[in-house]
Amino acid sequence: MKFMKLGSKQNIFQTQGNITSVASELSSDITFNVNGHKFELHKFPFLSKCGCVSKLLAEAHNTNSDDEEVVILDFPGGAESFEMCAKFCYGITFTLSAHNVVEVLCGAKYLEMTEDIEKGNLIFKLEVFLNSSILRGWKDSIICLQSCNAHMPRAEDLKVVGRCIDSISSKTMVEPSKVDWSFTYTRSSSTAMSEHSSSNMSSSHWMSPVPRDWWVEDICGLDVELYWRLMVAVKAKGMPQEQIGESLRVYTIRWLPGVSKEQQLLLDGGVRMGNGGGGGFSTDHAETATKHRELLETIVSLLPSEKGSSSCSFLLKLLKAATILSASPTAKMELVRRIGLQLEDASLRDLLIPSLSYSSDSLYDVDLVQHIVEQYLASEKSPTTSPSNNGGAWRSQSMDRHRSQSIENFNFSERSSFTGHSSQLKVAKLIDSYLAEIARDTNLPLSKFVQLAESVPDCARPVHDKLYHAIDMYLQEHPGLSKSERKRICGLMDCKKLSMEACMHAATNDRLPLRIVVQVLFFEQVRTAMRGGLLQDNLPSNIRALLPPDSSGEISLPELMKGTMVTSSMAVPEEGWDAVHQDYASLKGDLATMRSHIAEAENERNMMQHELAKQQQQKAKSSFLTSFKPRKIFNKIFSSKGFSSSQSSNHSESPVQTSGKELTRQHRNSVG
Repeated sequence: MKFMKLGSKQNIFQTQGNITSVASELSSDITFNVNGHKFELHKFPFLSKCGCVSKLLAEAHNTNSDDEEVVILDFPGGAESFEMCAKFCYGITFTLSAHNVVEVLCGAKYLEMTEDIEKGNLIFKLEVFLNSSILRGWKDSIICLQSCNAHMPRAEDLKVVGRCIDSISSKTMVEPSKVDWSFTYTRSSSTAMSEHSSSNMSSSHWMSPVPRDWWVEDICGLDVELYWRLMVAVKAKGMPQEQIGESLRVYTIRWLPGVSKEQQLLLDGGVRMGNGGGGGFSTDHAETATKHRELLETIVSLLPSEKGSSSCSFLLKLLKAATILSASPTAKMELVRRIGLQLEDASLRDLLIPSLSYSSDSLYDVDLVQHIVEQYLASEKSPTTSPSNNGGAWRSQSMDRHRSQSIENFNFSERSSFTGHSSQLKVAKLIDSYLAEIARDTNLPLSKFVQLAESVPDCARPVHDKLYHAIDMYLQEHPGLSKSERKRICGLMDCKKLSMEACMHAATNDRLPLRIVVQVLFFEQVRTAMRGGLLQDNLPSNIRALLPPDSSGEISLPELMKGTMVTSSMAVPEEGWDAVHQDYASLKGDLATMRSHIAEAENERNMMQHELAKQQQQKAKSSFLTSFKPRKIFNKIFSSKGFSSSQSSNHSESPVQTSGKELTRQHRNSVG
């Protein structure tokens, strides 16, 4: 930090209580009453350097009987600033720094200590110190700018604020390799030193490289209004938007620490407690809530426009804080729009925004999440696509009729990409997890649950396990649902998209309607049969009515078993279910017959496989016995000149036989 000393004389000011006097042989001939503090001084030093003292004396003569007392109630910087100006008039030594240069400059301006009164007056010296030392330093410029906040609008009139902002914003654009002044960086000790100083440049080779966002933490001490003006200037100079987003994040954490702590924000916001009930909501809490609300709305106005410059988690925390602090609808909708652009990066915890509306007793603000999903759908919709019902804008229609479908049967336009499809799958999983969480709320209306679930199109849900879990959780927490309501919520689920584990759970779930259980059992049975090739197309008519018809009006079981998407043409009409289930006993019998046919087919297949294996074993054994001739093998092994006889004689004994007889004869003789 830079300092400057003015004056050369010893301090002769003496202060007792609220009275400051000069230790001099000359008695005081003028008294300045500055904000209640009295200064008993002399006229001559002030008249020689201050242009307004004569005016003040004239005003005092007209208003007071005591001509020697001048009352100043609005002196900038108060008694301390006036004392330093008075010391300059007396030539007494005092020290200037970035902390007090602005208030002394404003006081000198008030007293008109200009060059017209005396050459080398106080204002001139302060301007030299400000321009040559303060504004050339990084932290001095920030300290000086922050001190301006207490001296508005005088500091603005003196153009100190503008000069400080220009100095700071210019330094933020300096290449990190050329930063040779101290700065604060505590976010990651591995990326940069916590205090980089130019005082030891010879040993700087071992220090970590200066990060590009080295400037972020030092400016967090600024007041919100000054911070806003500085960030506008920084953005105007072309600062990368990622660094702008990081600066906003750090500043928000500094001044809005409860942004991720709901209880603290609820206390600060005073929501519901402050507006209703009249119990114990203090004025301090109201002022704190107002201050935090203004801070949050300022941060929202500074958010960079580039997608990803601010993390989705940070934006959702801001939206949660905006809800709790009752921020303006404009700020909330702007956050909703930005979150919708990168919803795939959100987490379930951040998406659980509390509901503080008096018109609803729900725990979570589902309407806000619905708006976020709608914004995401709008951002994903291609200009060449046409909107479809129930959030179908997510699914773009292909412009090429001959384009092949993917294994998930997704229909994409030529502009679609793998990244976009992956984003859709992530958002679908997130919304299904969110549905499972809000389903625990006993006050959640069914209409909101269904509306949010329907906003996710079929193409983003290749598997319905998570959706089934959410539906089951809602049924568990809302046992009083009517038959039509249970039918409506279960209609969100496609039984053909359930995994084997989910089917096993659903088959024994007594909370599900009977027709859903039958669907699950039927489709799982058919799927198992089709995979094993055990089921033919000769199914009972009432079971065939449950299967989706293909384009020719016939049943296409292979297409059913592929687990493809269910389009609107494949969906079973609601009135068709009533016709199909008029005779549930008949359907149950048909299913039992189908299972018996499958069991018989499995037995026949097992018998055929066993018979085939037996035949192959006998064939292999016969082939082995035919090719194996031991006599020829032994003749080749034991044949020699001494034991071989004429090959033409077929009745002669072989050497093996002769040797065997001789050994037998010798053995009998030895025994005898």
